Amino acid sequence: MKAAVLKSFGSPLAIENVPDPVPGTGEVIVDVVATRVLSYMNEVFSGERNYALDLPIIPGPGGIGRVRAIGPDATKLAIGDWVFCDPTVRSRDDAIAPDIVLQGLTAAGAGGMRLQKHFRHGSFAQQMMVPTENVKRLGAITSDEATQWCALGTMLVPYGGFLAANLQPGETVLVSGATGNFGSAAVSVALAMGAARVVAPGRNEKILADLVRRFDARVKPVKLSGNEDDDRETMKRVAQGPIDCVFDIMPPSVGTTVVRAAIMTVRPYGRVVLMGGVGMAGGAGLDLPYPWIMRNCITIHGVWMYPPDAASRLIALVRAGLLRLDEYETTAFDVDRANEAVAHAAAHAGPFKLTVIRP
Repeated sequence: MKAAVLKSFGSPLAIENVPDPVPGTGEVIVDVVATRVLSYMNEVFSGERNYALDLPIIPGPGGIGRVRAIGPDATKLAIGDWVFCDPTVRSRDDAIAPDIVLQGLTAAGAGGMRLQKHFRHGSFAQQMMVPTENVKRLGAITSDEATQWCALGTMLVPYGGFLAANLQPGETVLVSGATGNFGSAAVSVALAMGAARVVAPGRNEKILADLVRRFDARVKPVKLSGNEDDDRETMKRVAQGPIDCVFDIMPPSVGTTVVRAAIMTVRPYGRVVLMGGVGMAGGAGLDLPYPWIMRNCITIHGVWMYPPDAASRLIALVRAGLLRLDEYETTAFDVDRANEAVAHAAAHAGPFKLTVIRP
């Protein structure tokens, strides 16, 4: 099969023929029809992000495709089924605290690196091997629609955060980082889950206005000034009532004062979800007042990805018409142009933009 292979950090992807994957018990082979390219893939491949990857590797986290082969432990899947390949792979020998690898992207800790040695190759290829439990049925779609369904991978991240925070219909959410790719998805997902309003702070007034255009007056934009205290008070005022949940998805380049300004808008007994990259590039840590957390009974959730059943539940939201995939503007490349796709994703990293490889 043809695949794009990362052989060393800082080098282009090599487009070459590699052996087809061979399934064992507990594994499924999927013909990859479409897979998203993360906007920061260039930073992963250069080594700038210092992601844990045992090279050489076929990159690509998750994808949309059709089942080619199944193992004896699969009782619901059938050859030809359209599926989403969930990249969040968990070790099977510890249900309470499993090691995790993002297939084709990175791993967490020594256990995750061991897991990556088996489930190492991702979706920038014509076929990929996926754990049986990570193959989620989509129902009937067309090949063209597979490109749009790649947006699931982006929406799943904030969905996991809101599940951890037990977001309830009618609540008010603040999305810190709302003008980014994952942040704009968080706005969409929160509203699909029944949020009454979403406070959307940011510096880019054009993007803020576009969020209001897309989702109506339920989105409450806030133009940030850079003054922590002033911004906090403005966000509280615009919310028009208590903020039940703050969701942070800021990138590594953002300072902690911006994050703190958003977090400390949450009401007493409120919940905070941290899913961003702040601090990963070094610098000061996130300084939150101990008395404020304790006396206001604030719950802070650190969340990496989402629970195993999240993908199936999110697919149901799409099928019910509550979450729209057609919000995304997609640009597709074939696998021979994988390096062009990576460059395109970096240059078009805005909200509701999706770069896709169709192997």
